[in-house]
Amino acid sequence: MWIDARNDISRREKGREDMTEEAENHAERPLDQDQLDQEQTEQARDSGRAIASALLKHVAGIVESCGAAALFLYVDAMSEEVSGLDLLVKAKIFCVTGASPKEVGPQLGAVQCLRVPNVPLTRMGLVKIAVFLALSKGLIKHGDRVVFLSGLAAAKTLDTIIVTEVGREYEIFALGADLTAASPDILPQVIERVVDIASELGSEGREGRSVGAMFVIGDTERVLPLTRQLVLNPFKGYPPDERNMLDYSLEETVKELATLDGAFIVRGDGVMETCGTYIRTTSQPEFELPRGLGARHHAAAAITAVTDSIAVTVSESTGSVTIFRHGRIVTEIQKPRSTGELPKLLRSHPHHSRKRNSST
Repeated sequence: MWIDARNDISRREKGREDMTEEAENHAERPLDQDQLDQEQTEQARDSGRAIASALLKHVAGIVESCGAAALFLYVDAMSEEVSGLDLLVKAKIFCVTGASPKEVGPQLGAVQCLRVPNVPLTRMGLVKIAVFLALSKGLIKHGDRVVFLSGLAAAKTLDTIIVTEVGREYEIFALGADLTAASPDILPQVIERVVDIASELGSEGREGRSVGAMFVIGDTERVLPLTRQLVLNPFKGYPPDERNMLDYSLEETVKELATLDGAFIVRGDGVMETCGTYIRTTSQPEFELPRGLGARHHAAAAITAVTDSIAVTVSESTGSVTIFRHGRIVTEIQKPRSTGELPKLLRSHPHHSRKRNSST
């Protein structure tokens, strides 16, 4: 009996030792994986810095060789500051950022900043929206050749260079004339603001649901007679300064009203005339649109074909933002596709979690 008890105690002690050893091994494994992830992250950063350094080293020669009128530099993908670039590049330099221009402006001296929506964008989507905004502000013109340095903001890596002629390549910009040539009443900042809100709606939706929306900007004297209200006009009775889209305090109101059926009708100075509006131009000629586009896109093409307005649509199914002018698609910014779990480097980077302060 005494021997059996001693053996039983021995087996219990050995079992506890095995469990302790297993727990220690289990605790060590995540640490090893964390170390491996950290090493891979450092290697990726070193590689990214080398690529970015090579691109920046040769960009001045590329700009000069192709006779580019402008260089677009996506500074959110830069791992370190660049000084003296404005002295080397013989072209206008535009600093592209999803943050406030005040935050990044000083690092590149006197170059001008272009703010793009602070939402996930593909590299080509970033090029499209930056070129579109620059064109709408008159900073570049149709036919200009531009160079764009882009990359992944979350990884702080410049890894892509694109040389294109504005208006020549359909994938980037498909309009045969300057955007604002026939629309002097539309303020560039209104276009920028509408595209900003549309991009956020397409990327984030509303309360976890996908949202479709449509904004018609400018030439309201001719647009309004071609519409009718689907719901009571939420803006009726408010003075113009209390319903201006340029007022950042109205952002949540606009996003909430975007869930209503119908379009926003916006004056060229940003004053919202109405929303929940039905566009009725079925008897008017329309340009042929790509297959797969719905009633919202056809309405946008129709209203811009018969008026001097600009229409911006958000696809409920894909989240893509499409801009229309003269009945045609000017450009389309597609929502990036999800590719599964991102590396820790991407998940932990503050750029995509940072939201713009409404006071900027």
